[in-house]
Amino acid sequence: MDFPDIAKNSFDLNAVEYVNAFYKEHGDNEKFWNQLKTKADAAGVKSLLIMVDDEGDLGNPSDQERTLAIENHYKWINAAKLLGCHSIRVNAFGEGNRPTLKNSLVEGLGSLSDYGAKEKINILIENHGLHTSDGQFMTSILKEVNNRYLGTLPDFGNWCLNAKWGSTQNDKCTEIYDPYQGVTDFLPFAKGVSAKAYNFDANGDETFLDYERLLKIVKKSGFQGYIGIEYEGERLSEPEGIKATKALIERVWENLD
Repeated sequence: MDFPDIAKNSFDLNAVEYVNAFYKEHGDNEKFWNQLKTKADAAGVKSLLIMVDDEGDLGNPSDQERTLAIENHYKWINAAKLLGCHSIRVNAFGEGNRPTLKNSLVEGLGSLSDYGAKEKINILIENHGLHTSDGQFMTSILKEVNNRYLGTLPDFGNWCLNAKWGSTQNDKCTEIYDPYQGVTDFLPFAKGVSAKAYNFDANGDETFLDYERLLKIVKKSGFQGYIGIEYEGERLSEPEGIKATKALIERVWENLD
């Protein structure tokens, strides 16, 4: 409940993205979301989206399981609407060979984005490992669904093709979709961007990702939305990592052509 206040007062941020894992017990509690909106409004903080995990695979080959996963997301769409968010972020996991998987995802994401359209809430796909980090494959699904309420939220760091969740931290991933190509693939459909950071050198630069190159791609694309901060490192505390990522984004962005 205090998240908007903390974002504003501790980090000088005037917009937030929520993660459903912290609010699971409140999923369908409209009173809670209205109270949280009141808190955010009082703090002068804009609510942007809710990141949704663990509600089932939208690309499940079983019609019954896929339908259950789709319906599990409805409460988060409603919560996002009550908060004044523009989107929920979903995962595009599933099973089967590529043709089967693609058909299941077209069905699952298409159905959920149809529901989102009725509520005027976007459904955003984030690269989260395995096939979801294959930029060309995922954008082919977006093109086939062809619903303006279905978009992307490119994450700078999650481009591991052979591990779920996709983290490329510590160079442990053995098969990586090029991060710069992936961000480029996703940006035409993006309604959010997640600036992942793992570690910083003495100059405050990210040690694994070229932030100047990444932010130049974002700026050149004409993206007009918010860039979210996601520190996933282990050397700094969470508050220190957030501040270091924020400082890096601001410094690099100001110096871009």
